[in-house]
Amino acid sequence: MRRRRRGRLSTVTAGCAAGILAAGLIGPAQPSAAAGAPDAVPCPAELAPKATCYAGQGPRGAHYTVAVPHAWNGTLVMHAHGGPDLGEESDPQRSADDLERWSVMVDQGYAWAGSAYRRGGYGTRMAASDTENLRRLFTKSFGRPDTTLIHGQSWGGNVAAKTIEMYGSGAGSPYDGALLTNGVLAGGSRGYDYRVDLRVVYQYYCRNHPRPSEPSYPLWMGLHDDSAMTGAGLRARLQECTGHASAPADRTPLQQRNLDDILAVTKIPERTLESHLSFSTFTFRDIVRRLGLRSPFSNQHVRYSGSHDDAALNAGVERFSADPSARRDLSYDSDVTGAVSVPVLTMHAIDDPTAFVEHETAYSDSLKGAHRDRHLVQTFTQEGEHSGLSTAEYASALSALSGWVRSGRKPTPASVAASCPAFDDTYGTGCFFRPGHRPGPYSSRVNPRAGATHWPAMTRAQERKWSSLGDVGIAP
Repeated sequence: MRRRRRGRLSTVTAGCAAGILAAGLIGPAQPSAAAGAPDAVPCPAELAPKATCYAGQGPRGAHYTVAVPHAWNGTLVMHAHGGPDLGEESDPQRSADDLERWSVMVDQGYAWAGSAYRRGGYGTRMAASDTENLRRLFTKSFGRPDTTLIHGQSWGGNVAAKTIEMYGSGAGSPYDGALLTNGVLAGGSRGYDYRVDLRVVYQYYCRNHPRPSEPSYPLWMGLHDDSAMTGAGLRARLQECTGHASAPADRTPLQQRNLDDILAVTKIPERTLESHLSFSTFTFRDIVRRLGLRSPFSNQHVRYSGSHDDAALNAGVERFSADPSARRDLSYDSDVTGAVSVPVLTMHAIDDPTAFVEHETAYSDSLKGAHRDRHLVQTFTQEGEHSGLSTAEYASALSALSGWVRSGRKPTPASVAASCPAFDDTYGTGCFFRPGHRPGPYSSRVNPRAGATHWPAMTRAQERKWSSLGDVGIAP
């Protein structure tokens, strides 16, 4: 395992540097005076006494936020945000908001840097590139950290996993480890199949998205390209069909049966039904637009089950096949190869209602398929949220990953769990690790497509072959 001295320490005498490092504290850091250096900005209130915060725009226009603790421990955590946020323009506030959400990392002494990405919309490699651009900008401005880790949650977990494959391969990797939390780790070509199923099953029962009186379109588009539908409009149609926002006693018998059938067939939790339908509407439209209105999705030969009349459902549900080139492009953009060469620690809520915990099995199988599973430790928590986990758990997971990088000693799920109570003494948010948990196969939660049960979904050899073709993937 590598330990690197930061460039900004080059002017410090060896004896002085050794004393500082022995104390475990290095700081405070100041940015260089080079053109384009980040500007100091107010920190979130809880970090104001402990860190200096900066903001700016990267070379491709991506807004970013950086925080450097006054007592910096020498480790940088690069952050990859989830989403994706839709729209052509990215939200400049996104990285600042994420710093506030994960302020525990700065509170624990790590420098933190997060990009809002150069544009809105889908693009996993684009987001990985902007994350790497920010890492380089941080190094130019503050000097090279001793250690660089990357963290991603939700779709950001997919982005972080791609980042360490694209830029962190081999002995010269600028990344020393990765923390992936509640990650969408099955990748894009398979990771959204349950939302494909929701889109078609919903339409079979509800017939209002689109309505018979509206222009028709293939459901793999998510939404007609020029539709003006809003989130509120979609919510109203969902309520009309299922009464999901009403108390059960206030639903009509048909609404209740529609809701029961949709939930049973798709295995999507009721509390996140609206958000999944929104993704399979608006985010699908964004993905398909970026693929030139080609379909990367298929539900041919999927056998749906769990409804009050499976035969009628399977006979009547809309069917479609993927355009091979579109599926290739989505796979190239977002699927992982499993070819990692740095320590990876994952943490996932067992009852995550958005990125099902079975994504972890897909990721583990991908690393096994690439013969790299020795680099992976997976932990699970008895929680039921997607967007945030216990603060004490983030602190313990990051500490375990840092220790693994520094010492080369691989932690276990049990050792990560055992370290949590000490952090909980500070944060009081609880420790919910379940070291013995093992999620089922991805196919136990998501209807498998023909020939799509092997992992990784894209091998390293396929990635190299597709890369040589030139115009492949999703444009940045």
